[in-house]
Amino acid sequence: MNLDLLKRLCETPGVPGRETRVRALIEAEAGGLFDDMRVDALGSLICRRKGKGDKPEKLLLLCHMDEIGFLVSHVTDKGFVHVDPVGGFDPRNLFSRRVLVCTDEGDIKGVMNAEGKPIHIQSPEERKKMPEPNEFVVDTGLGAAAKDRIQVGDYVVMNEPFEEMGEKIVSKALDNRIACWLGLEAVRKLVEDGHSHDCELTVAFTAQEEVGLRGAKTASFGVAPDIAIGVDTTLACDTPGVPEKDRTTVQGAGFGLHMKDGSFIADYGLVKEIETLAKERNIACQRTILAKGGQDGAAAQQAGIGARAIGIAVGTRYIHTVAEMIDKRDLHAAREILTAFISTH
Repeated sequence: MNLDLLKRLCETPGVPGRETRVRALIEAEAGGLFDDMRVDALGSLICRRKGKGDKPEKLLLLCHMDEIGFLVSHVTDKGFVHVDPVGGFDPRNLFSRRVLVCTDEGDIKGVMNAEGKPIHIQSPEERKKMPEPNEFVVDTGLGAAAKDRIQVGDYVVMNEPFEEMGEKIVSKALDNRIACWLGLEAVRKLVEDGHSHDCELTVAFTAQEEVGLRGAKTASFGVAPDIAIGVDTTLACDTPGVPEKDRTTVQGAGFGLHMKDGSFIADYGLVKEIETLAKERNIACQRTILAKGGQDGAAAQQAGIGARAIGIAVGTRYIHTVAEMIDKRDLHAAREILTAFISTH
């Protein structure tokens, strides 16, 4: 597998509304895989492969580019950077984090911590208080000079490396650079294996999913698909302290066939079709339901006159942290089923 590409995708900064650098990387990798590419008004990259016949079936894959992060909301005279979250954070995961402040002039390293006293001088009651995400600040070490280099609207991402650990991959932003990788590598495998397809295939690398599926809404309206696949991560809570009924997926058991979440209910005909195809091709598969949350397939399902929709997911431990973890076998299975499904349409 082309893990160097996944590494570069994960380590490239891009929060909702500021996906430019991720999009540029995808554009460079997509050369020769698609017949045409365009960027829509919201910043999503729409990549199309022509179908056969006068009115081919339209198949849309939705792969969001953005990662959770922050926008700079204020810089104090002493250079402390206040932030506003774009995406859902558990504040317990934000203490003492290394970050990048991404500005028009370049990236600036910093550390993030909550306002207030260190543990040595806290009262027992103060130790119990959990700050909100917008109560964290960034210290770049630049002091007052930070005010001249950082402005409101610059963005902040976690600064942690991509690592391989046996069969696992650990990184920030696997949600959802996994999908960006799959959108490229499923089509690349299709081309390299010499498979054709009758459908008009569009892979939309969408903007602003983490703040409400926004890019998927506009992309889906423009494409007007017959079938849409939301490609994303989902929970893998196969870890200590989580009841078995809440685990969502088990790592190493295959790609997630995503049937329901807080935003959509999958087309059951597509569930059965993909499940049958996976069994025929010996691709490991597990059905998944997510109690809360959503993904881009929901936007496509409801855009225009609607579309049949399904989700293909990769189970991810420790999601929305700097230590997101996936299993390579599940990633491989997700690529295999996407390539197989495209080639049968």
